[in-house]
Amino acid sequence: MSSDRPTLPPVRLPSDAELARDALVAPLLARAVRLARWAGPETRVGAGGELVEEQLPAAAEALGLTADEDGAAYASEAWRVAVDTGLVVVEEPQDDENGGEGGAVEAGGPLALVAGGAPQDILALWLEALETALDDATAPLVDDLADIIGEDGDLDLDALDWDPQHEAEFLDGVLGNLYLLTVAEGGSGDAPVPLPALAASMLVPDDMGEPTDDILEQVSEAMMRLDDQFRVLEPIGLVEYQPVDEALMVEEGEEPPASVADDEDVSRYGMVKLTPLGLYGVRARMLEAGMDAPAVGDLADKGADALLDGVAHYPEASARAETHAWLARREALPAARELLVAAKGADAGSPLRRLHCQQALSLVGADAEPAVREVLDDPELGGLARVWLAELGAADVPAPPEAMVFWLSIDTIAAQLDAGNVGDQEELRELVEGLTSQHSQFFDAAWRVDHPATPEVLEAMGRLHRDKRVAKEARKAAFKARSRAGD
Repeated sequence: MSSDRPTLPPVRLPSDAELARDALVAPLLARAVRLARWAGPETRVGAGGELVEEQLPAAAEALGLTADEDGAAYASEAWRVAVDTGLVVVEEPQDDENGGEGGAVEAGGPLALVAGGAPQDILALWLEALETALDDATAPLVDDLADIIGEDGDLDLDALDWDPQHEAEFLDGVLGNLYLLTVAEGGSGDAPVPLPALAASMLVPDDMGEPTDDILEQVSEAMMRLDDQFRVLEPIGLVEYQPVDEALMVEEGEEPPASVADDEDVSRYGMVKLTPLGLYGVRARMLEAGMDAPAVGDLADKGADALLDGVAHYPEASARAETHAWLARREALPAARELLVAAKGADAGSPLRRLHCQQALSLVGADAEPAVREVLDDPELGGLARVWLAELGAADVPAPPEAMVFWLSIDTIAAQLDAGNVGDQEELRELVEGLTSQHSQFFDAAWRVDHPATPEVLEAMGRLHRDKRVAKEARKAAFKARSRAGD
């Protein structure tokens, strides 16, 4: 049986063009673009390239935020994105004739891409803006600047009790868990995830039954930190976020809420979901980190062997969508022939390839019939071909030789075992018991089947069958099959 599994289930993303449109209307990037177009030779910046304080009211006005009490802060944040992404280029500031600091500001090359670039260019720009937003989200919270100014007048970063690497890794872990909860079969999908559940996913050990008071306090503290961070990340378009109800916030010195169990409306404690653009962004960061994070459509341009191996452990809906995308780029009959060739083999993954080949051929439909009839005499594909033709309702389907029936039985169970779907355990048990009831001497023939998975399949049949006598026969047959394989 194959032991290879994708790290994550495949994600279904909109087209690059749709994602690029979402990126351009994300408030933070849109503001950065507006400021880049507003900036000019007279724009004054500080030593770090930031807008000087006297310049912020004009920047806020350019963004239409004059009436907003946070307009200057939004303008400063957007300017930082514009600088970090290269939308504006700031030369090294020089002391001006008035003794103040000034620096030349001009439009950067990426600004032209906003109007004339390809979707991939826009998305690359957005990913750079996302990095700035993530840096802001993990920056230390300072309530009183005086608390971190040392005796020499310099900032005392140790007083912050802030570990930037830990903060970044924790937020990456949270986003990774949110991604997994979104794309996993039976996960949240498009539904928002409660903030307490997301925080708990990072802090409550899997083997812990009832969380301790200490763990619950850590979860509460993490929730409050995540509330701040998701407020920062929403304007870049990464998430849709319903913040924690301010009525639940506690004053300094009071005990934080240790659990939300007493409150039926869990949404008051914050709800978050990744947007389609957010899924794209988190996946891009995972891929850059070397993780296996597949997306539906990745295999559309690859061969049939890559398709059948790739969808081997996809959830059913994702495997179907990937196969549809693959077939949409090919003519039906050549595609069917390519699938059948790829389904052959005696390696550990071949039974599951044949199962997915049969499912792919069902999407091709009657156009695949000539290709399927061509393999009726193939020892590995003949049984599959007969089953497929019978399901199609085709005429003149030849009866299979007995040896092919047993080989197909072993191959089918091997594929189901490799698929590893716990929810299908009862269905697999019914298949096993059906086979043994139809053939009273099933195990006398089955242990002789020349299939690499025969011993493992017979052992599994012994575990699955509810009749103890039949289960014992299966285990004996498995022993014989192993001895035969050894000889």
